[in-house]
Amino acid sequence: MKLVAASFAWPFRGAWGVRFAIGTLAVVLVPITFVPVLGYAVEATRQAEADPAQPPPPWKLSARLITDGFWTALVLLLLSAPFAVALNPLASAIQLSANVARVVAALLLALPWGLLLLILMPHGTSRFATTGRPRDLFDFPARLREVKREFPTWNLVAAAIVTAWIIAVACVGLLCVGLFPGIFYAILVSAHASATLHPPGPSGTNPPAG
Repeated sequence: MKLVAASFAWPFRGAWGVRFAIGTLAVVLVPITFVPVLGYAVEATRQAEADPAQPPPPWKLSARLITDGFWTALVLLLLSAPFAVALNPLASAIQLSANVARVVAALLLALPWGLLLLILMPHGTSRFATTGRPRDLFDFPARLREVKREFPTWNLVAAAIVTAWIIAVACVGLLCVGLFPGIFYAILVSAHASATLHPPGPSGTNPPAG
């Protein structure tokens, strides 16, 4: 519980100003920097798993950052594809104007899509951050078993992640400029919270997947 609560303060440890400046720029340019941003999220999770008392890692472009981001992007696209495919058919079935129907359809799909990501991604990202094995991101049955086994902890982690993203959206009110650092803040909170699902064992490695 304390580790999850600490997730909200973790982004501001260390030289957070420089980290936020680079992170905010990366989020602004996310159509170009999507993979590096995801790679950094994995690296942040890895750092929090190794030592949650240490601040988030500095930005450093590396082959591992790109590789981690690529595999994370791939699993996100795989999980999101069914909802993207369902958007237009669902919008067509809604008896409203085309634009309004698409908005309503997107809102209806957002809940199951977000729930699916909350169920599969925290455990998957945490495991992948430690092992570096892409298959840990795609082993959905194992991730479901972990959620069932660690449901109270997962519930706290999910609550922390949702709260962080609500804060990010609330930052739109700060002349809209606050949205981008808010998103980066939510990424770091999510990384730290996810890291609590697979804390390192005595040898410094995570326990094997169930």
